[in-house]
Amino acid sequence: TVAEVWAAKAALNGKEVVVRGKVVKFLGGIMGRNWVHIQDGTGAEGANDLTATTDQTAAVGDVVTIKGMLAVDKDFGSGYMYAVIVEDAKVVKK
Repeated sequence: TVAEVWAAKAALNGKEVVVRGKVVKFLGGIMGRNWVHIQDGTGAEGANDLTATTDQTAAVGDVVTIKGMLAVDKDFGSGYMYAVIVEDAKVVKK
């Protein structure tokens, strides 16, 4: 779950994770990649959203599974700082 990834972020840093959730935000073509935000109803405020970068697309409302490498405290510059992010994710629509 999203909450489990946030809770175990230190142990999962650099490891592959798989999480299923609903797309709540999609931003395409920023810094050469697409940005997908998913939520699954778990986690407290501030730890209930998981962001993934991908070369695939998704629409807000899609239920998807994301699979990729977890990175912690990732700073892309230009104001893009993420405590938890899944990089180079594969996105599969359900």
